Amino acid sequence: MELTELVARYDERLRTDAYADVDASANGLQVGPDAAREIEHVAVAVDAATATIDAAAEAGADVLVTHHGLSWGGIERVTGPTYDRIARLVEADLALYVSHLPLDGHPQLGNAAGLADFLGVTDREPFATIGGEPVGQRGTLSAPTSAPDLRARLDELPQGGTKTRLLSFGPPEVEEVAIVTGSGVDFLDEAVAAGVDTLVTGEGKQQAYHQAREAKCNVFLAGHYATETFGVQALEGLAADWGLETTYVEHPTGL
Repeated sequence: MELTELVARYDERLRTDAYADVDASANGLQVGPDAAREIEHVAVAVDAATATIDAAAEAGADVLVTHHGLSWGGIERVTGPTYDRIARLVEADLALYVSHLPLDGHPQLGNAAGLADFLGVTDREPFATIGGEPVGQRGTLSAPTSAPDLRARLDELPQGGTKTRLLSFGPPEVEEVAIVTGSGVDFLDEAVAAGVDTLVTGEGKQQAYHQAREAKCNVFLAGHYATETFGVQALEGLAADWGLETTYVEHPTGL
């Protein structure tokens, strides 16, 4: 498969163009050689960093697909860590494809969708929008679950040695859940307005404590990295379905 075809397939499935004006990430192909280059091996990782780039190169990948890329609103200077990362990609003849918000909000392939599957959330619908495009999901647990049991389930995610933090201000039995992976705690007010009893996200902020307490809503903070492993693994599955060799580069941050 040519690189240009791989990029086109991912862009179409993820609706990359729909997020062009709402996402600071330059989604799509961020670093790449000749578009006609033949691709045989795709590596995926949550972050584009020297550790994951080196692992993908060592595995013999032609493309590294990540959720967090290198360009956020443009690159003004290629120096320091940015230079190191781009240099490693070029030296390894390794292309970089990135999908940020499109991969958060996709109803089947996205991070929120994957976490909803993991938790057994049913009757799902889009939740939380940025510029009119969804980045999360909400729904009902297949069976009411105690807050400690749900935390134990989230602790099974690859958190890098940390544990899920719980702001236990809602009902002891969790039923209605909103999910926004990564840094999604800013959607807490929207979750409360939607009538859910629980928000599941990655990381928190100081003000979320009082917001959750006053709104009587549970908030689970399961880790930014841990909640955003699902999307890239779904893209790995697509690449495998298309007949390509794949490698999953796991590098938990503990955050």
